[in-house]
Amino acid sequence: METSKQNNKEETEPQAAPQAKNQVEKSEAAEAVVSQLDLRFRDEIAGQPGGENIRRCFACGTCAAGCPVTEVDSEYNCRRIIRQILLGMRDEVLSSPLIWFCLVCYRCYVRCPQKVNFTDIMRVLRYLAVKEKRVSPEVFEQITKLDRFSQVIRHDLVKGFFENKDVSLEELESHVSGAMKEALVK
Repeated sequence: METSKQNNKEETEPQAAPQAKNQVEKSEAAEAVVSQLDLRFRDEIAGQPGGENIRRCFACGTCAAGCPVTEVDSEYNCRRIIRQILLGMRDEVLSSPLIWFCLVCYRCYVRCPQKVNFTDIMRVLRYLAVKEKRVSPEVFEQITKLDRFSQVIRHDLVKGFFENKDVSLEELESHVSGAMKEALVK
């Protein structure tokens, strides 16, 4: 009987040890992640024009629900970016290509009940990404050209609708193709 108790004890001890070891490993991993947070990041953003209300965000999701980018890219989520800023995840935010996806349309700001100016926050994030050399000036220039290109295309299409111009798909594709080649040439 005593041998049976001893065997049971030996069977349970090895099972408990890996659980404790896993908890220690998880704790060490959490400490490593926490040590990488920049808790001044949100204050830096809040100190910039347009970023003053970032601490007011309570993650209601109105910004993401009204964002035209989220309609075409499920990976993009303005609410997630705000939360990352508030948590101090500087490296993740400034290294992410997602900060360049914003159309700067101000739809999120208009709808936000706390008046968190996400559009201007995106401008600050882009500035910091370039300043900290997380994106090259060449990439920034190409994105600026792309933004200009998309504005011109949209303008021309809307203007055509109001002027009742019949633009064929072939003409549009030719125009877009030519503008793309021009924009992508360095």
